[in-house]
Amino acid sequence: MHGGINHTIGVLFVCLGNICRSPMAEGAFRAASQARGLACHVDSAGTASYHIGHRPDPRAVEVASLKGIDISGQSARQIERNDFYRFSHIIALDRANLEGVRAKAPRDGTARLAMLMDAVEGRRGEPVADPYYGDTAAFEAAWSTISLGAEAWAELLLLEAKTMRA
Repeated sequence: MHGGINHTIGVLFVCLGNICRSPMAEGAFRAASQARGLACHVDSAGTASYHIGHRPDPRAVEVASLKGIDISGQSARQIERNDFYRFSHIIALDRANLEGVRAKAPRDGTARLAMLMDAVEGRRGEPVADPYYGDTAAFEAAWSTISLGAEAWAELLLLEAKTMRA
C-alpha cells in the first residue's frame, strides 16, 4: 500500500471459484479506487478450492479488457483465516458465498463482511449472477453489475477514509 488517503483499507472480493466474478470485482474496484486516489490493498478469493492457481476465465478477462482493465495476471486462491485480519472489508458476490465467508470467519476476525451490491442505493443484498455457465452476454451483464458495485464501494470507502482523517 502506497500513496493516497488511507493505508488501512484492504478489500477482498469473494465468489465461489475465484475465476469469474471476484477477479472482475477486484479489477473494477482497483480501477475505481485508483481513479479516486484511494490507497488500498485489493485482492480476490474463492470460498471453494476448485480453481486454485488458475487464471481468470478467458471470458472474464475479455470483458474486463474491453473496459480497459487487465485481470489476466490474477491467480485464483481460496479464502484463508488470515484474510479476516489482513483485510478491512470482505465483500461477497452473492448470498451463498457471504454465508460461506461467515462460516470460515474466526470469532475475533476484524474484517467487515458485506455483499457487493450493499453499497448501491436500493440494491442491498442483491446477488451478482454467476456467468460461468453462460455466454459472453452473461459476462457482460455480470461486469455491468460488478462495476456499479465497485464504483459504489470505492465512493463509500473514500468517504470513510476522509472521515477517519478528519
